[in-house]
Amino acid sequence: MKFFIYSRKSVYTGKGESIDNQIEMCKQYIFTKFPDATVNDFSIYEDEGFSAKNTERPKFQQMLRDIKLKKPDYIVCYRLDRISRNVSDFSTLIEELNQRSISFICIKEEFDTSKPMGKAMMYIASVFAQLERETIAERVRDNMVMLARTGRWLGGTTPTGYTSEKIQEIIIDGKIKTSCKLKDNPPELLTVDCIFDKYLEYKSISGVSKYLISQNMKSRSGKFYSLLGIKDILQNPVYCMADQDARNYFVKKNADVCFEEKDCSNKYGLISYNKRDYKKKHAPRQSVDKWIISIGRHKGRIEGKKWAAIQAILEENIPTGKNPSKIHNDYSLLSGLIYCDNCGGRMFAKHRSGKKGNSALFDYICHSKLCGGKNLCDCQNLNGQETDDAVCRHLMECFNEYPSVFKLLENLKRDIQKEGTEYPLERIQANIKKCNEEMDNLVNSISENKPSTILLEKINSKMQHLEQELIELEQKQYQIQQEILATEDQEQKKDLLVSSLSNLKGNFSGLTIQEKRTFIKLLIHKIIWDGENLHIFIYSEK
Repeated sequence: MKFFIYSRKSVYTGKGESIDNQIEMCKQYIFTKFPDATVNDFSIYEDEGFSAKNTERPKFQQMLRDIKLKKPDYIVCYRLDRISRNVSDFSTLIEELNQRSISFICIKEEFDTSKPMGKAMMYIASVFAQLERETIAERVRDNMVMLARTGRWLGGTTPTGYTSEKIQEIIIDGKIKTSCKLKDNPPELLTVDCIFDKYLEYKSISGVSKYLISQNMKSRSGKFYSLLGIKDILQNPVYCMADQDARNYFVKKNADVCFEEKDCSNKYGLISYNKRDYKKKHAPRQSVDKWIISIGRHKGRIEGKKWAAIQAILEENIPTGKNPSKIHNDYSLLSGLIYCDNCGGRMFAKHRSGKKGNSALFDYICHSKLCGGKNLCDCQNLNGQETDDAVCRHLMECFNEYPSVFKLLENLKRDIQKEGTEYPLERIQANIKKCNEEMDNLVNSISENKPSTILLEKINSKMQHLEQELIELEQKQYQIQQEILATEDQEQKKDLLVSSLSNLKGNFSGLTIQEKRTFIKLLIHKIIWDGENLHIFIYSEK
């Protein structure tokens, strides 16, 4: 007889049966029930650090593959929830085992699918396992909501202008109750005040960004504030005083406001919770009516009336800060390929003010200048259409003067086959997936146990950290996606090279903007604008 032994355990708790203990107990059970069995009859599969919410576990998947190849007589596990807490996944597994005449044994519950009663009881137990998981997860969420209503800081990356400090408050049954609150970071708060004041003055996030750059005001990371970072500061209730105007604003928005009118004052600021939906992929930001708003233990910074006025401007001006110049568009050939010799930044295509209907009227502008104006870089703009035409003429001349260009294209054709592995996008996407999996594992690991309040706060702190990391990764992913062609363009490169290598010069003028851009990126390594002359570097000339 052949026996597959499966064990699973989360790494996020030190309690419960270890992997080794589970396997040992399964072996002892087999030796007791099947005296003729030997250790050579066992195949062991161990998954440590994986939740039972689904079957996406490496050793479990390997076991499923081995079932088809080796066909064991029995699959043995310590407890039913080691396999799955999802009824659908469990049912699918049992149906497949039945079709292959493989019996399933849980030694703790003493279920054996080789017997009708054991099969029925196992289905019932799987239903209760899923119910228990969902109930505990909801109880954990309710507990976190209850903590949020107290106004304490629940952990994670602190907002700009604050640090976190632990405070000891009450002694309960001889135990010291510890919680966290936000503590002022005066230098950063001066920047926050400036951001709010300048936004009211300019009514533009990009305007605020340019002002901060002109004053060399940087974030705690040492970089200039991004448009998204400035917007997050303006929308964060943590800076708003817990006064009557603030309460009225959130009541009107149907948020869950956890304090009464009599509690309003300008002494403390607000704490918001449940701003993101962690049940969904990438934890998207939720509408204000899903937020929980309570009075924090830190000082308020912006009067409620002023804060509400800023939100109104933001809502009216939704496109602000959301339409940065893209590397790829439907009118320019060289956006992102030209570099400013003055500051080293890339130059991007931008329509001239009020000329969006005329695609010929655009310029290439240094990214630093776009963000911070002439204070950051005073590089002369390039006429877009004239620059595109000049570069195309230069390429045509290269085709006549340098036959080696065609050999270069042949080499590039081979390089394209492997270029997908050279882009960092895949690594970023892998990290995003890992980040989401860690967040899922955190939620599901605590749903398998009953963690203390302190542990809940630690887990929430980790969730907040992962959330911030996820945001940064998604921003990097967006930037990289702007710098490389879409997947379909990769196939276009290959087809284009195969069909056009023999008569490139004759075909070039008839190509679309997209196709021309593809060839230019293949042939040109970099273009540098020094304010007077355009320097074009063909790959063979590097």
